[in-house]
Amino acid sequence: MHILNENLISLWRIYEKIDFRNTRFCSDCWVVVSLRVTLNEVAHSIFYAPMYVAIENGYFEDEGIELTLVTGFGADKTMTAVISGEADIGFMGSEASIYTYNEGANDSVVNFAQLTQRAGNFLVAREEMKDFKWTDLKGKDVLGGRKGGMPEMVFEYILKKNGIDPQTDLNINQGN
Repeated sequence: MHILNENLISLWRIYEKIDFRNTRFCSDCWVVVSLRVTLNEVAHSIFYAPMYVAIENGYFEDEGIELTLVTGFGADKTMTAVISGEADIGFMGSEASIYTYNEGANDSVVNFAQLTQRAGNFLVAREEMKDFKWTDLKGKDVLGGRKGGMPEMVFEYILKKNGIDPQTDLNINQGN
């Protein structure tokens, strides 16, 4: 019964978004012409370029979807928008839904894995570093991502895969 209730709630949320002013009815059918959807992206990113092209070329409109794109500026803010009903879809790392689930959220969020093919991490330096090796980071100060955020977790994973301890081998500034 729990799954049935969740599905009915999901269907109701979609039903609420249908603009019936643009709906044609006939004796034994009805056709939805438009569906309003708000998508909250964690950040404006080159990794979402296909979506931006689809928006600009009107592909969503061609399918009857009135898409409103909002930038959340952080997974925590994007997740809040989804949970509060301010957004229908949130583009963010999976950590936000894990955190809300672990905190006992009543309304779990469904994740779509691997929206992008690669992590959006870049390692840059103030000066050119010829023949860079990961061990060059030892003893350095590095600007990282938000503690617990997907970019920071990916960075620490890469460090560990290259034999660097993120806690002791360098100083990662997480903006605290």
